[in-house]
Amino acid sequence: MSSKERTEKSLFLKISSRPPPLNLLRNRYTFFSTCIDFYSHINLVKILEKTEKIWMNGKFVDWDDAKVHVLTHALHYGTGIFEGIRCYNTDKGPAIFRVKEHFQRFLNSAKLCLMDLEYSVDEFIGIARELLKINKLNEGYIRPCAFYGYGEIGIKALSNPIDIAMACWPWGTYLGEEALEKGVRCKISSWVRIDSRMAPPLAKAAANYLNSFLAKREAIDCGYDEAILLNSNGYVSEGPGANIFIVKGNRVMTPPPSAGALRGITADAIMQIIQDLGFELVSQQNIIREDLFLADEAFLTGTAVEVTPIREIDKRVIGSGSGRGPITEKIQKIFFDTVKGNIDKYYDWLTFV
Repeated sequence: MSSKERTEKSLFLKISSRPPPLNLLRNRYTFFSTCIDFYSHINLVKILEKTEKIWMNGKFVDWDDAKVHVLTHALHYGTGIFEGIRCYNTDKGPAIFRVKEHFQRFLNSAKLCLMDLEYSVDEFIGIARELLKINKLNEGYIRPCAFYGYGEIGIKALSNPIDIAMACWPWGTYLGEEALEKGVRCKISSWVRIDSRMAPPLAKAAANYLNSFLAKREAIDCGYDEAILLNSNGYVSEGPGANIFIVKGNRVMTPPPSAGALRGITADAIMQIIQDLGFELVSQQNIIREDLFLADEAFLTGTAVEVTPIREIDKRVIGSGSGRGPITEKIQKIFFDTVKGNIDKYYDWLTFV
């Protein structure tokens, strides 16, 4: 193997973590095309961009000093909860999207996971606003979390403290800017979404996200961008970290919480937008796999994905296959105009910093 071929092979391994087929190495054009295609599918996430301070147990500490013990209970048993919240830069300054609803869900998750956080929604909002100011962040992602801390290592954790932290950092489009227009390719996962007999799906709990992690990694390993999980009855539930909507004619459908879907804050806003646009919203009816394949349009919603179209599911092209359908485009435009503070009707969804 020549020096140039060894360099190309090394580059491929850094991108894919897998040895490339030899025939790709013999054709440099095919090789680099494959690298680019693979890279676009797996949506490699950059290392977090540090900010100055993190709030932790009542104090603002330096980013690098926000540490826990390796025997922290949550590290071993997944006994933690979290939220994902976005702040958007608007003409009137930075504004947090639906922050009250996010912190209410945070407290609901705490209750479901037997945690007493001793903070109110308004107190958490105040901390989030101060954190953004300290870090001079006009737009980005806010991540509050709470977890059973260091103490007893047994499962029951009756005497362990509850640690609470909140960080923020710059964060762009989760699945890539191109995905907002062209859409993503999804795989129906072999993993089944948890239900209330296993763990509370309505809690945004760390342990629940092993389910999401396995589904996401499976989809990526199979060359897709995202996964879709079915529940134990075979009905559509959600994505690994997003709610799913499908369009058929003038009807827009999304799985109900009884299907195991998390009550999404963004999804709730999108349902309001759908109704205000005059489309029929169906949110209390189960969706089967075939409904996905035969949909005119489909899209994902969530704090991370925002409103991202789906162009293909399990090699079945959705609608025209162009990516973003006309109804999805209307919903997406209103959403982004809303978070930028450009629609008076939804102005109360924003809390200015």
